[in-house]
Amino acid sequence: MDNQNKPETPPVTRNNPETPNTQPNQSPQKPQQPQQKKPYRRYYNKNKFRPAHGGQNQPVSAIQNFSFKKVSVVVPFLNEEESLRPLYNEMKKSLRTISSDHEIIFIDDGSTDKSLNVVKELARFDNKIHYFSFRANYGKSAALQIAFKHVTGDVIITMDADLQDDPNEIPNLLKKLEEGYDMVSGWKKKRFDPIIKKISSKFFNYITRIFTRIKIHDFNCGLKAYRKQVVETINVYGELHRYIPVLAVWKGFTVSEIIVKHHPRRYGKTKFGIARFFKGFVDLITVIFTTRYIKRPMHLFGFVGFLTALAGLVINLILTYEWFFVIPHAPIVQRPLFFLGILLIIVGVQFFAIGLLGEIMVHNFQDDKEYVIKEKK
Repeated sequence: MDNQNKPETPPVTRNNPETPNTQPNQSPQKPQQPQQKKPYRRYYNKNKFRPAHGGQNQPVSAIQNFSFKKVSVVVPFLNEEESLRPLYNEMKKSLRTISSDHEIIFIDDGSTDKSLNVVKELARFDNKIHYFSFRANYGKSAALQIAFKHVTGDVIITMDADLQDDPNEIPNLLKKLEEGYDMVSGWKKKRFDPIIKKISSKFFNYITRIFTRIKIHDFNCGLKAYRKQVVETINVYGELHRYIPVLAVWKGFTVSEIIVKHHPRRYGKTKFGIARFFKGFVDLITVIFTTRYIKRPMHLFGFVGFLTALAGLVINLILTYEWFFVIPHAPIVQRPLFFLGILLIIVGVQFFAIGLLGEIMVHNFQDDKEYVIKEKK
């Protein structure tokens, strides 16, 4: 009875997406498509990853801004086949952290291994690399002088190719230059060299500081930074690359130094020998003369000649006094001091004459180009 009183409910027909609904007066319904989730998007700061020099992505915070437009890195080398490629990689890594443009100049000082081939291969893939190759071994000073004539940057960085100088010190050198100095020299305070080289280097630097009165601890450090006017003014030849700070100070430039990292030598063997130790002191005399007395030779030769002649004159006066008052009428010509006194007088007069000839030559060959002008209006 209860089932008969309940109203009949129409049967529910489920829409099959494959077959349309066949009920009359109803249009077929479209199948409901499942809702697609929006793809997850990562939001990041686009300015955080900008391409740095060389096309590689690097954080902007790692790039240091400098006022210099272009930096030239000069690397002289001799038989450093195994060191050149890792040195290049380290230099590029360091140069990407500065805002200035750059170039790298390799100077082959007559290498007999495959060092030049390595540089040529690097230059094929990097148009910022330039190189010069000597037919013979002319020395580091000649290599630097050639590079200084061809650099195009307003700042020049020099370093050795043996991987003992750290290219990551380049930004630190530039920071010191921006303080107003014309040249910055590296100081290898903690050295990884043989004990003989350490002792000789300290003694050499100590003597150089005394004679030149320049407060620098490491004159011969290969890692240095120069403003372009410095390298355009100084003339490096022979073995004078050890005394570039002295030459710069003599020309009126300001010189400072910073402590730099020094690494043990990885490949090859050191070019240091005992002969270089003695050559350094001979070159020190050359530098002292050329920096202090090249324009006033009479100050050196005249002073030495005056002292020598004075010593000879005093000796002969003493002998003359003895001849008259102590030992009257004694044969003075038989005493060696008599001839020593005459010799000293003659040598003193010759030194004095050399100083006069030098002054005449300086007067006749005076050139205004030798004076460095800092500013003009």
